[in-house]
Amino acid sequence: MRTLGPGSVSSLLKIALDVAYWLLVVVTLLLLIGFVAAIFVPLTDLNVTVSDSGGGRQQPLTRPLLLFGVGALAAWFGGFLLILSNLRKIFRSLTLGDPFQPDNVRRLRAIGVILAVVTGGVWVAQGLIAARLAPGIMNSQGLGELLTPVFSVLVVFVLAEVFREGARLRRESELTI
Repeated sequence: MRTLGPGSVSSLLKIALDVAYWLLVVVTLLLLIGFVAAIFVPLTDLNVTVSDSGGGRQQPLTRPLLLFGVGALAAWFGGFLLILSNLRKIFRSLTLGDPFQPDNVRRLRAIGVILAVVTGGVWVAQGLIAARLAPGIMNSQGLGELLTPVFSVLVVFVLAEVFREGARLRRESELTI
């Protein structure tokens, strides 16, 4: 089976990315609606239970806590929505059989930056949750947990440079008579 062009593996993957993209659009919109609704919803006598295998504790659900939780989820899904949007455009060029476009370099760099921001945001949010919401129950992430995400971000930036070099070589070959 071919990897590039119409009817190829890349076109099948683009269809899967399209489906995932629209599902993320729906989820992100629902979370944004939930964020706005959380501003107005009365929060009397609602509790959050934070637990681990050794037990847990309850604490009241406050408006800032609810807004932080829903806002963080909306930002997380929104970040991956941006990543999928760029991936869909990259796979569109793969389906057309023209992967080494300068726009794909920009898209891969954007994916790397968004992935880095999402990873950093999750790391900070988990640290805040561990320190404020669940001290003693939940541990914050250490630097060791960042190794895989940082490696992934670096791989994306290296791929961007590979695509940049491919685009440069393509330009040079087009100028050759």
